[in-house]
Amino acid sequence: MNLAAPPGRTTGLPLGALLALATSVFLGCLTEVVPAGILLPASAGLGVSPAATGQLVTVYAITTALTAVPLTAATARVPRRTLLLVLVAGFVVTNGVIAVSPWFALVLAARIVSGAITGVLWSLVANYAMRLVPVERSGRALAVAMAGTPVGFALGVPAGAALGAFLGWRWVFVVMGLIALPLLRWIWLAVPPLPGEPAGDRPRLRTVLRTPGLRPLLVLVIAFSLGHNIFYTYLGPFYAERGHPGLLSTGLLLFGLATVAGLWLVGLVLDRYPRAVLLGCAATGATAIVVLALGGHDTVVLLVAGALWGLAFGGAPTSFQAVTARLAGRRADTAQSLTIASWNGAVAGGALTGGIVLDTVAAALPWAAATLLLVPILLAGPVTSSGSDPARSRR
Repeated sequence: MNLAAPPGRTTGLPLGALLALATSVFLGCLTEVVPAGILLPASAGLGVSPAATGQLVTVYAITTALTAVPLTAATARVPRRTLLLVLVAGFVVTNGVIAVSPWFALVLAARIVSGAITGVLWSLVANYAMRLVPVERSGRALAVAMAGTPVGFALGVPAGAALGAFLGWRWVFVVMGLIALPLLRWIWLAVPPLPGEPAGDRPRLRTVLRTPGLRPLLVLVIAFSLGHNIFYTYLGPFYAERGHPGLLSTGLLLFGLATVAGLWLVGLVLDRYPRAVLLGCAATGATAIVVLALGGHDTVVLLVAGALWGLAFGGAPTSFQAVTARLAGRRADTAQSLTIASWNGAVAGGALTGGIVLDTVAAALPWAAATLLLVPILLAGPVTSSGSDPARSRR
């Protein structure tokens, strides 16, 4: 077997290229979550209710879930760097439309397009990063490339809220468009071009779904994302019920900072211990949520448990994508798109399910989330044993 790195791959970490990919991910994450921080001024500016404006986040996640698989398959033959440039340029256009549009319907349409862009972006970046390095460094490369996600969550909502309050909510989207312009040149200069998949190599969806371990992995991803979002979406009401309505911004900030640390820790050990990472993320997250449920009104306990939850969450999406690559092969964009679709479908489902639980038995909210996080603990063994063959990752 020829283990030499193919063209475009290096024996170390190409930080310039990986950081450009991370910035692309950061832009996608920022575009997704920033409306949550400018909900009230945006609703006033567009002349709709805050509940309607909140759907700008929901429709984004649903669109990402629905389009990730078909659009990833449709763009599989496009050269990778060219596709990445088109996607980033798409963010420039859609954020620009939102910045100037006086009509809510047009803003909603732009958000739908942005969600479709993001579904392809997640799948593309994951495999791009791993194709740039040798197999034994793929987890670390993926952790660097996906660092834009926790940074986006940590900074996106508070930074967007501050900028919206200072300059106006439309300027938030202008700034995101301006971030993308120098990013286009950075990608062109720093990210090596890689070919798309030849037509004959493109796997059928049913064939990919028969990959050993992939279907339990998708169940694992759905359970983790559903459990997380059932509770995370409604942290505000949870803190208010505990007598700390003003604790939300601090709690979210600590959570976001902890996700960055969690991703760094996962990047250090993911290549060697994928099963331990999956078990650790799920078990730590479940424990933290239980502590939140039992923590009463103690501010320190609530904040520390929230930060521990963020630590567990930080590396989870990256570990899911890395394990997907171990199962289906490093060029299996279709498998990655299934993981992305499962994750984002559960984001929308978690918000919906959590709202129902909140309106019926609010006290059950953290327990429902913690119970769902037990599913990844049960499935981590079968999933990782199916992807234990290193040769599979080199295809």
